[in-house]
Amino acid sequence: MTKQQRAREVLRRLRKTYRKKPEDFVRWKTPLELLIATVLSAQCTDKKVNEVTRVLFKKYRTAREYADAPLSVLETLVHSTGFYKSKAKYLKGIGQLLAQKFGGRVPKTREELLEFPGVSFKTANLIMGKAFGVPTGVAVDTHVNRVAPRLGLTEEKKSPEKKASDLEKLYPADDWLDVNEYMILHGRAVCAPAKPKCPECPLRDICPSAPKFMRAARGKTS
Repeated sequence: MTKQQRAREVLRRLRKTYRKKPEDFVRWKTPLELLIATVLSAQCTDKKVNEVTRVLFKKYRTAREYADAPLSVLETLVHSTGFYKSKAKYLKGIGQLLAQKFGGRVPKTREELLEFPGVSFKTANLIMGKAFGVPTGVAVDTHVNRVAPRLGLTEEKKSPEKKASDLEKLYPADDWLDVNEYMILHGRAVCAPAKPKCPECPLRDICPSAPKFMRAARGKTS
């Protein structure tokens, strides 16, 4: 099986195995909400982000409101997402830049999105794909970062940008958002960081890492 064939089969099986639900990811109704939620999701679970934004999105609805918000209030509201001081500054900075340069509207290009504090290539790619339906790249989060190399879809060990580039060569642009979301679901359910559940995995017969993990698991129980 070539890498291209494995890539196609991986996505086909993941689509068959998992059913995406809104509650599986950050909740949002507007591009601004998606931008804010995705920035908050760094080093934090989507579940926790949704708990925080349930309150945050009622209090702040426009870029100007974020720009004018006291940092101390933002810090309190986002405290439970971790790195709260930095994230509060990001939210205020996002509001200020949106209000000053973009008329309060989230821009529709990846290059402009990357001007915002707290916005990485991952964040920008997600917003372009989800909010605007424009695929600009695969968003490599912590799950994709782990799952893709285990499946032999990239040899890159460190750079998320290089991993994204490798995946983009294997999949058509229309699949990039699904690659991200289905690998997230698989990473949560089966392909865990320390103890992947290889015996339960729908990909174990085509995963080059499965034999190693299964041998290690047998060794610990023998």
